[in-house]
Amino acid sequence: MNQSACSDALARLVALAQRPGAQRIGALFAADPDRARRLTVSLDDLSLDLSRTAIDGPVSEALFAWAVAADLEGFRSRLFAGAPVNVTERRAAMHMALRAPAGVRLDAALADGGSEDAAGIAAAERARMQAFVTAVHDGHLRGATGQRFTHVVNIGIGGSDLGPRVVTEALTLGRTDARMEARFLANIDGHAFEAAIAGLDPAQTLFLIASKSFTTQETAANAAAARAWVAAALGEAAVGAHFVALSTNLNAVAAFGIAPERVFGFRDWVGGRYSLWSPVGLVIALAAGWDKFQALLDGAWAMDCHFRDAPLGQNLPVLLALAGVWHHNALGCATHCVLAYDERLRRLPAHFQQVEMESNGKRVMLDGGKVPWATAPVIFGEPGTSAQHSFMQLVHQGPAVIPVDFILAAEPDHDRPDAHRALAANAFAQAAALAFGRDEAAVRAEMAASGVAAEEIDRIAPHRVCPGDRPSAVILFRRLDPFSLGRLIALYEHKVAVQGCLWGIDSFDQWGVELGKQLAGGILPALQPGATRRGATVATPDAATEAVIERFRALRGEA
Repeated sequence: MNQSACSDALARLVALAQRPGAQRIGALFAADPDRARRLTVSLDDLSLDLSRTAIDGPVSEALFAWAVAADLEGFRSRLFAGAPVNVTERRAAMHMALRAPAGVRLDAALADGGSEDAAGIAAAERARMQAFVTAVHDGHLRGATGQRFTHVVNIGIGGSDLGPRVVTEALTLGRTDARMEARFLANIDGHAFEAAIAGLDPAQTLFLIASKSFTTQETAANAAAARAWVAAALGEAAVGAHFVALSTNLNAVAAFGIAPERVFGFRDWVGGRYSLWSPVGLVIALAAGWDKFQALLDGAWAMDCHFRDAPLGQNLPVLLALAGVWHHNALGCATHCVLAYDERLRRLPAHFQQVEMESNGKRVMLDGGKVPWATAPVIFGEPGTSAQHSFMQLVHQGPAVIPVDFILAAEPDHDRPDAHRALAANAFAQAAALAFGRDEAAVRAEMAASGVAAEEIDRIAPHRVCPGDRPSAVILFRRLDPFSLGRLIALYEHKVAVQGCLWGIDSFDQWGVELGKQLAGGILPALQPGATRRGATVATPDAATEAVIERFRALRGEA
C-alpha cells in the first residue's frame, strides 16, 4: 500500500466530514430524490442500500482514492491467488477454496515456498464428510449399542463454535425436517456441559470435537468430560463409536480413542473464524442435511465470485467496507450495530463480532509499525424487534452516533404473513427514524394536536426529539435459505478483508488471543488444591493476580 496516499485520502475524508451539514442525511435526499435507487447495489435478489448514510459524491471519491492507494484490487488478486496474505504466519487465507465447486482449482501458498491445490484438497475431504453424513442419516453408522444417533453435540470454541452454531440454528430452528438435534458446548464452565447433555441418551449421542490442534484448553476439558460421560454409561470400549474429531493432530486424536476414519482435517490456510465451511461445519450437515450444507457453500461461492470479479463501484463487500471506513475513520463512530430481523439469525451478531473484531482488532501494520488510524469498531447486536426494546434507545438518542446494519428477508418460512409484514415495518421504521428523526417543531405540533397543554409541551418536548442523521445500511434478500445465508456470511467475511487491506493490517492472524491462553495455563496450577503461595511451589504473573487467587481460594475454603 501507499501509506502516504492512504493518509491523504483519510485527511480528505476527515475534512469532508467537518463540512457544515456534512452528516445531514435528510438534506441529501431533499437534494436528490433518486438517491435510494442510485445507492442501492444488488447481486440477484440480494441488495445493499446505503442511501441512509451521509456518503455523497466527494466522499465516495475520497473513499475510492483510499482503495486505490491501498492497492485493494491487487490485494484481492493476491487473496484469490493463494498468496500468503497472512504475513505474520506466512499463510494464505484460502477459505474460499472450501466452497469452490468441483473442477475449480485454487492454489494456496505454503510456508516453505511451495503451494498446493486447496480446492482439490477441500473437495476430497468434503466427499468424506458427505459419506459420513449419509451413513449416519441412513442408519448404517450407529452407536455402540446399535441404536441410531438422534443428537449431535459440537464441542469447540471460537470459530469452531460460533459459525457452525449460527448456521445450524438458522437452518433448523422451528423446522420439522431437521435430521438430528444439534447442541453446542463451548464454555469451559461446568454449567455449560450440564446444559449440553441434559436429557440426552449417551447411546444415541454423537460428539464432534472441533479443534485443529486438539489441545485447546476449553475444548480438551469438555471433550474429556464428554468421554467420561459416555464411558460411564456405555463402557470404555464404546468411546470410539460416539466421537468424531475435526482436527489435524492425529496422535492426540488416537490417544483419545478416535479411529483415523473418523477424523476430518483442514489446512493452515483455513482460519478458525472462517472454518464453518470446512469439516468444522460437519454439525451443520448432520443437523440440517447434506443438501443444505452444499447449498450453503454454493451461496458463499456466489459471493466469492462477485467479490473477485465485480468492479469496485458495484462490489457489495467493497461498498459495505467503504461505508464502514467513512463512519469509523472519518466520522469517529467507535461502535457498529448489526440487527437481523429474523429470529433464526439471533446469533449472527456474535459470529460477526468474532469475524470482524478478531480479524481487524490490530494496532500494528503489516510492517510492524504502529497503525496511524482507527481499526475495527466494536460490533454488537441482537435480533429485531427485541433490540428495539433494549439498546435502541441509545442508538436513537444517545450522544454517540452508532451506524446500524438492518438485515431482513422479504419472505418468511412460516404461515403468519401479517407477523412478517409487522416485522418488516419495524425494520424499515427504525431505519427511517434513525435517518430522518423528529425535530422539536414536529414534536410540539404533534403534542399540540393531541391537546397537550403548552406548559407540558415546554417541559416534555426536548426529551422527545430524535435528532436523526444517524446512518444505516439495509440488506434485503428474498428468503433465508442455505444459499442466501452462505452468501450473506461471505459478504461480511470479504467486507472485513477489504477493511483490513485499507488499514494495512493482517486480518488473518490473532496473536492477541494467545496471551490469555498462555497465562491461563500458568495460573491454573496455583488454583489446584495444595498449591502454595507465589514464589514457592507455583508462580503467578503479578501481585494483583496473586491477590485475587488468594481471595478465590479463601472463598472456597482452600486458603
